[in-house]
Order: sequence, then C-alpha cells, then structure tokens
Amino acid sequence: MTDTGTVNHWDEQAANWIAWAREPGHDAYWHYRDAFFELVPAPGESTLDMGCGEGRVVRDLAARGHRVTAVDASADLLAAAREADPDGDYRRADAADLPFADDEFDLVVSYNMLMDVPDAAAVVREAARVLRPGGRLCLSLVHPIADAERCMDGDYLRTVRFHTEVEQGGLRMVFDGWRRPLSAYTRALEDAGLVIEALREPSDIETPEFPLFLWMRARHA
Repeated sequence: MTDTGTVNHWDEQAANWIAWAREPGHDAYWHYRDAFFELVPAPGESTLDMGCGEGRVVRDLAARGHRVTAVDASADLLAAAREADPDGDYRRADAADLPFADDEFDLVVSYNMLMDVPDAAAVVREAARVLRPGGRLCLSLVHPIADAERCMDGDYLRTVRFHTEVEQGGLRMVFDGWRRPLSAYTRALEDAGLVIEALREPSDIETPEFPLFLWMRARHA
C-alpha cells in the first residue's frame, strides 16, 4: 500500500509540481519524452497509466492514439489532470491495490513513479496482475546511479529514503522517495513473471558519461 506520508507529500507539493511539469521545456521530460515513447508499444485496446500525477504522460499517450485509464493516489494532482483533460478517465487509487480486474489492460505505463512508493515490488505485482498475457509494462525511473550520486552514503545496495529540494528556472520542487539498486527493480519484474525485453539508459544532458534515466519494457508471460 502507498503510505500516507507519500500521498501527503504529493498533495503538499501539488501546486509546485503542476507549475514544474507544465512549464514548457523546464524539466528533463521535454527532452526525453519522444525517445521514451519510442519504447512504448503501439496503441492497443487499453492502456493504464499508474501514478499519472498532473497527467502529462496521459495526454501524450492519448495524442499518440492510446485509450488511457489513469490512476494516482493524490486527489489534488488528479483534479489538475481532469481540469487539463476533461474527457480523460482519471481515478483515485493506490498503485499497490488497483481497482481493476485481472487481465484488463494490454499496456501499463509507469513514468518516474516507482521511486516514490515504499513497496515497489507490490506495485509491479499489481501491474502484472492487470496485464493480459503478452501485455507490456513500460517503466521510466530516475536511474539508481543518478539517485546514488544525490544520496551518496557508501552503500549502493541498500534502500535509502531521500528528500531533495530543487530550485530551477525560478520554480521550486521537493522530491521525496526511495533510492534502490537496479537489482531491486529487475527482481521485482522477475518475481511478478515479467520478462525484460528492452532496457535503455539515456545519458544525462549535463553529464553525458552517466545515465539519467532507466527505461525498461517488460512482457507478461
């Protein structure tokens, strides 16, 4: 289950995040999104966006022809998503306890959300449960190496809670979540019966010798 502190954090940061995410060209999403969507399969019957936030990934998926259902635990962010996309299907839900039947979606997308939840493995299991056989899960994560640089404590393999305040271009945002090693995510996929079929490590614009994101596409057996 998503802990109360995580939900409260995103409700408290909702106004900051909406301004941050919707300022054109402001953050890395604007530079990397086209390359990420190249990893996403063509639209099928139904797509789920887990942890949709203010909805920018949903809107971009819909613009590419996907029929999207979106969930998030933050009421404030969902309200903003609905305001920007009145025809969208947005539902308040815990990503570790989805209100959907088994095998309901042929694609699940989770963009930079798994770092925010205390039990990433539980969220991955739920994604696998609602995926049809042969369906795909597409993940974007801040790369564990990039997180390790921010939370350096000499123990990459240990899960660590982080709290980072960032000011950029006159906007302020507080990020709060968990830094985990890469193996924590690959093991979660393995245990959920998902097979990784593509993995990308796009480099950081400012320090191209290091990756900024970790993207994976996994198939439900």
